[in-house]
Amino acid sequence: MYNDFMNRIIFLDRDGTIIKEKGYISKPEDVELLPKAISGIKLLKAKKFKLIVLTNQSGVGRGYFSLKDLKRVNERFFKLLKQKGTSVDKLYFCPHKPENNCGCRKPETGMLEQARLDFDINLETSYMIGDKIEDIGLGKRANLKTILVLTGYGKGTRKEVTPDFVAKNLLEAAKWICLKV
Repeated sequence: MYNDFMNRIIFLDRDGTIIKEKGYISKPEDVELLPKAISGIKLLKAKKFKLIVLTNQSGVGRGYFSLKDLKRVNERFFKLLKQKGTSVDKLYFCPHKPENNCGCRKPETGMLEQARLDFDINLETSYMIGDKIEDIGLGKRANLKTILVLTGYGKGTRKEVTPDFVAKNLLEAAKWICLKV
């Protein structure tokens, strides 16, 4: 078993996995943590995983909100985590529309590749957790273990993907991971 805990990464989707899915979130006050998300994050951090959020934010590319708006939303996200006594290690976002065919929009691996440049990642001991086809697709492309959460779009996605595990929420996903390490 691989023992260098600093290289174990949990890649997390943001909307529908950690915060409530509300469409294109452009206002900080719309950021609302999902029940059980904080407990899941704290459990993973206690097991010495680094937590990296990978989020598609095509609302920027579509002109629904600006990069400045997205920055304020993400600041609110980080502030709420801090208020609950936890954090994530990094957040990467793709601002492009699907039709831009960029390399960073999930399920493409561009954000993950950037994370690999920033962190020494052992993909064999890493996971992708999300509620959408794109999240599981990214995980499969990168040969990560994948977990579909049934929060956000997860219930509708369930029949369309084959993750390694299906969890009710982020806490259940974290518990499953902890059983594996």
